[in-house]
Order: sequence, then structure tokens, then C-alpha cells
Amino acid sequence: MEFLTANAWILWIAVIIMFLMIEAATVGLTSIWFALGGLAAMIASLFGAGMAVQFICFLVVSIAALIVTKPMAKRFNAEHQHTNADMIIGMEGFVSERIDNIAGTGAVSVGGKMWTARSTDEKVVFQAGDKVVTDRIEGVKLIVKAAEEAAENKEEE
Repeated sequence: MEFLTANAWILWIAVIIMFLMIEAATVGLTSIWFALGGLAAMIASLFGAGMAVQFICFLVVSIAALIVTKPMAKRFNAEHQHTNADMIIGMEGFVSERIDNIAGTGAVSVGGKMWTARSTDEKVVFQAGDKVVTDRIEGVKLIVKAAEEAAENKEEE
């Protein structure tokens, strides 16, 4: 036990590295607070504090960091990053290849780009040259509906 108390800073470095690795492996802020707590405990161990004091430092700093930064972390994690593809939702385009969901065919030109496309309604088939509006994106396919249908929906709102 004396060895552990004398070399506790090694344990805390391992704790810091572990929490930083978890943080690096996740998309949002999830464990950085505990890495900060580990740093505080390591500093306490370097000043000769006992294991109980080190653990208390770990808990207090981790909880304080969590309380102070959690609101910022929520905003950071909640923000939706729009992609360039998201910008074409609602845009009009023209069918360049017959859209038939049952046959699994279809392509449209929207915003100067060609996209594989499907209809919002399984029964609706669009012919080449038809005007459509992008409803949503599913994977790499645009889901489209008739331009007239989109105009009618806007008028009802």
C-alpha cells in the first residue's frame, strides 16, 4: 500500500489517458471532466496527499467541471451540422430517368447535380422531364414528390 501511495501519480496518469482515449473515441463531450479530475488528483499525489484526499480531489474537480461545462456540452452536442446535401431539400429539379419505385429506377437533376431518386409515393411514377421537388434524403437517394403537390402543400400552410 505504501508503494501505491508513493507512486499514485502513475495511477492518475493512467486514469487521465483512459478518459482522454474515451473522449477521443466519442463524438461529443463525454469524459473530459474525469480526465480533469484525474489531473487534479495527480497534482495532489505529487504534493504528497494521501489516497483519500486524491480521490476526493478527483471527485470534486470532476463534478465541478461537469456542472460548469455541461450546458456548453449540451449545446455543442445538440447542434445539427447541415451538409451541402441538406440544402437541396425543398429545391425543384427535373427527372432525367423515369422514377419507378417498384422497378427501382430513377434519377433527377437538382442544383446541377444528378441524384438517384425515388418517389414519396410507391404508386406514383415520374417520367423524364417531369418537374419534382426534393422532399428528403435517404442514404444517397433523393425522395421526391410532384412540384404541383409541393405547391399545394405550401398554400395550405
